[in-house]
Formats: sequence, structure tokens, C-alpha cells
Amino acid sequence: MVSCPDWINMHDALIAQLVEELAVFGIRCKKEQAELMVRHLELLIEKNKVVNLTRITEPADAVTLHLVDSLLPLASREVSVSEKDRYLDLGTGGGFPGIPFGVMTGSHGTLLDSVGKKVAAVNEFIQELGMRRLVAVHDRVEDYARTHGGSQTIVLARAVAQTNALVEYATPLLSHNGLLLVQKGRPETEEIERGVRAAKICGLELVSRETFELPRGLGHREVLVFKKVRKPTIKLPRKTGLAKREPLGE
Repeated sequence: MVSCPDWINMHDALIAQLVEELAVFGIRCKKEQAELMVRHLELLIEKNKVVNLTRITEPADAVTLHLVDSLLPLASREVSVSEKDRYLDLGTGGGFPGIPFGVMTGSHGTLLDSVGKKVAAVNEFIQELGMRRLVAVHDRVEDYARTHGGSQTIVLARAVAQTNALVEYATPLLSHNGLLLVQKGRPETEEIERGVRAAKICGLELVSRETFELPRGLGHREVLVFKKVRKPTIKLPRKTGLAKREPLGE
């Protein structure tokens, strides 16, 4: 594991790296925003000594694979975010993409995870960073949707489940014309097709599919943008666990 002093010594270099790498994708990042996000990484690495939050501990790689990767949806032509928007990060883990997304957009964010230790750690990060518009919540997504239906303009889903399940999870949370932003590595055609079939049932449409190559050869990424355009043809959310056991669009 990289020691904390190494991170401290590289602090300014990592800020510069983040600003430069985001600029490649047309994402303008202010120095103070980059500072907050690098600070998040430093807090993550320290907490990782006692709570398993990440396997990526090399500083330069963490900037690209945690921060730049988290923000790729902002490079999509279909995504426009304002401070008035409300987003939910589905399966936030160590706070990705929820914390970087909040830093860059100023929106209100709910960072959801079913693992209590991760949620506690992320709330510590949020408090330390002074991000008053963010909160991490310990809950299952289906249960959360039952009490917060239609509350989100954006749902973020980064490498947490199959696309058809993500469509089902997001639908009851989204307001009309709300967006589901799905981030994948190299999804198979069959997965995308299942996702599109599930979207038809749920009242969503796939409005964009864009591909990106991370800096320094660190990976291929795809961003799928689904828009909620009509009411679902079935009652959602279904019983907790059904989206995984009996997925739509199969």
C-alpha cells in the first residue's frame, strides 16, 4: 500500500494531473475542485487501512481510475447538470462517482450503499470535505425507492450490476425526463439489448451510447444514457431482490 507521506508529497502533482486529464474530455475543472477530489482520495487511502474500500492505491492511477473515470458522464453530449438537480449514486462504495460528481456539479447528492461500514466512511469523507449538499445513506435501492419515488433527476450507476437491473432500480427513483447514467467497461451486445428491452418496459429510452479511452492506456469505458420518457408498464419497485433473480428484458 502507498503510504500517506507519498500522497502528501504528490498532492500538487495529482491536482495538476486531474485538471489535465479531465480537459482531454472537454471537462473544465477548477483547481479548488481538483483539490477537494484529491483530498477525497487521500482520506480514502487512510481509511482503507481499516475498511476495505479500494484496491487502487497508486496515486496517479487512483486519479485516473477513481476520479476521471467517475466524471466521464459529464463529457456526454446528452448530459447537462445544474445545482438544482438531485442525483443518486447507486452503490457508492468509497464515494465514487458520487463525491466527484458533487464537487463538479454542486448538485444535491444521495450516495447509497447496502454496506454500513462503507456508508459510515463516506459520510466521514463528506463531513471532512465540507460538502453539505451530499449525504451517504445505508439502504437497499428498492427499499429507498419506496419512500423516495420520483425524487431524482439523475441516477449514477458505475460498474455495479447488469444494465437491465440498473434500469429497473433507477426507474422509480427518476422524475419525468430524468437520466440514468450507466458506466461500463466493455459491455457485451447482449447486455445492452437486455437493457434496452428492460427500458421499454420501464418507460426509459436509450438516448446515447458513447465510448471513451482513459489516459495512459488504463481502460476502455462506455457511458449509456437512458431517459425516463413515460410511465412504466409494470408497478415499480418490485419486491426486493427480484431485479437480480428475475431480471426484466431477458
